[in-house]
Amino acid sequence: MNLQAICSFFVSGQNITLSQQPRVRQRLALGATPRDIDMNGDIASGQMYVQGFIQQHPVSPVPLVLWHGGGMTGVNWETTPDGRPGWLQWLLDEGWNVYVCDAVERGRASWSPYPEVWPQAPLFRTKNEAWQMFRIGPAAGYHSDPGRRVAFSNSRFPQASFDDFACQWVPRWSGNEAITLRAYHALLDKIGPCIVIGHSQGGGFALDIARQRPRDVLAVVALEPSGAPDTHPREASYPPHLALWGDGFQQHVRWQRYRQRVEIYFNWLRAGGTRVDEIDLPALGIYGNSHFLMLDDNAQHLLSRVTEWLTSLACIQAARG
Repeated sequence: MNLQAICSFFVSGQNITLSQQPRVRQRLALGATPRDIDMNGDIASGQMYVQGFIQQHPVSPVPLVLWHGGGMTGVNWETTPDGRPGWLQWLLDEGWNVYVCDAVERGRASWSPYPEVWPQAPLFRTKNEAWQMFRIGPAAGYHSDPGRRVAFSNSRFPQASFDDFACQWVPRWSGNEAITLRAYHALLDKIGPCIVIGHSQGGGFALDIARQRPRDVLAVVALEPSGAPDTHPREASYPPHLALWGDGFQQHVRWQRYRQRVEIYFNWLRAGGTRVDEIDLPALGIYGNSHFLMLDDNAQHLLSRVTEWLTSLACIQAARG
């Protein structure tokens, strides 16, 4: 890896003026005395944080953009909960230019006041719910005592580090899809044509933005997307799509429904001539992968399948000259 620059910036957002907020008196600094605080005035809202890693000699001028899932941040791509290198490190080692995002309301993108700006309070994910939703183990298998938890027998998720993983979860809001998509559009406006790799909710956003901007998204990789557009594609040509699916769907009705929705959309794309490839890991004899494919113990192997697919694409080969 030979980086030319590491940059960070914000995209999207708008100015919102708050009024009629009550004044409060609180201490804000260690050892300081309380002071009056007036929260009336202008604030930034709806922005997204982006960190870019630019190579001296990139393997392709087309950058990769990494989008996280619901209640998560870009840290999902940086390091696994048990301390192994994440997909970001491996992609940089291979020479890709990479942008990692903290979407609206997540991580370094910050919140907005509620109910003044966002009408609802945030949702907080519990470890209990995540244990089964992320298909690490059965719902009854979670216990607050790590030694008493029961995971699937073939689980590839680093179960001993589940509590460390939970430390990176952040609150999420329902109903902010349009704000988030607006920020993703602003990112494409800034960086130009790219390849989007999205996980879960981010995978659903990736499918949608590839539909809306097929000339700016040259390819899309969706890791277990939890949603998909519900309308027929309008264009005659869309970029190539790749989806990866882990294990345990037969034990999770909600994930079966999510996947069925995505398969309907993929069939629409295929009917129109779009290349849509899927890697069903159990069908290939690879068992035990959780919803968090990029954190499982075979994450590097899965990434190699993704990058092999990417480098085979005509858009990448043409960009390399």
